[in-house]
Amino acid sequence: MQVRVVDYRAADAAEAFTRSLHETGFGVLVNHPIQQALVEKIYADWLAFFNTEEKHQFTFSKEKQDGYFSTEISETAKGASQKDIKEYFHIYPWGRVPASLKADADSYYAQANTLAQELLGWVERYTPPEIAQHYSQPLSQMIQDSQQTLLRVLRYPPLTGQEPAGSLRAAAHGDINLLTILPAANEPGLQVQDMNGHWIDVPCDFGMLIINIGDMLQEASRGYYPSTQHRVVNPTGEGAKKSRISLPLFLHPRNEVVLSERYTAHSYLQERLRELGVKT
Repeated sequence: MQVRVVDYRAADAAEAFTRSLHETGFGVLVNHPIQQALVEKIYADWLAFFNTEEKHQFTFSKEKQDGYFSTEISETAKGASQKDIKEYFHIYPWGRVPASLKADADSYYAQANTLAQELLGWVERYTPPEIAQHYSQPLSQMIQDSQQTLLRVLRYPPLTGQEPAGSLRAAAHGDINLLTILPAANEPGLQVQDMNGHWIDVPCDFGMLIINIGDMLQEASRGYYPSTQHRVVNPTGEGAKKSRISLPLFLHPRNEVVLSERYTAHSYLQERLRELGVKT
C-alpha cells in the first residue's frame, strides 16, 4: 500500500490523486494553494487558546455541535472502549468563534473549502460511469450552500503517563463526511490501515496536505472510494511532552442530499454522532 504524494500543479494531478484515493482512501498534495503561513499562525494561536480558561466560555452545544469539546467530553471511536486523548473546537459558518481568532479561521475555512470543492470535482471526474450513475446528483452539487461543512481545531495534549490502558490520541476510525482536508500537523502520528491490517505512516512533512475519503463518499460510491481506517498514535520520548495541533476540514453535503437507498446525509450524520457518544 502506498499513499501517493502528488504535485497539485502537475498535468496529471487529478488522475494520480484520485487513483490514490481509490486504492488507499488517502492522497497527499504538495505545492497546493493553501497558505502555509496562515496554517502555522492558526496552530500557534489556537495552541495558546487551548491553554487558557477562555475556552470554557464556548462549551459545545449538544444540539448544534459547535464550540469547545474538552478531553472529558471527547469522542469514543466506533468500536473503541476508551475516549480519545484530545480536546477540540468545532467551527461552522454560522457558529461561535473567539473574536481574536475569527478572521484567520474564516480565511482558512474559505481557502480550504474552495480547494475541497475542486478536489471533489476531481473525484467526480474520475469516478467510473457505472459507479457515477448511482450518485443522486453530481458530487460537486451535494456540497453547494452546505452549512454542515466543519472545521475542527484539534489539540492532542502532552501525555502524562496516567492515560487509561489502550487509549490513543485518536483511536482507529473512519471519518463521517465526503472528503477530509488536513494540513500536516505540527507533530507526526497519523497512520492508515492497509488491506492486510497493517498500520502505515501517512507522509506528513510540514506543508503537505493530506486528504482522505469519508464514510459518506464510500456510501455514495458503493465502496469504490474506500473510507480507510486511520488513527493518531501516542508519541514516545520527547514527542510525548509536546502538544499536537491538527486542522481538519470535513466536507459535508447538505442535510437533504440522498447518499444511497439507505441514507440521506442527515440520517447518516445523526447515526454516527450517536455512535460516537456525543449525541443521544
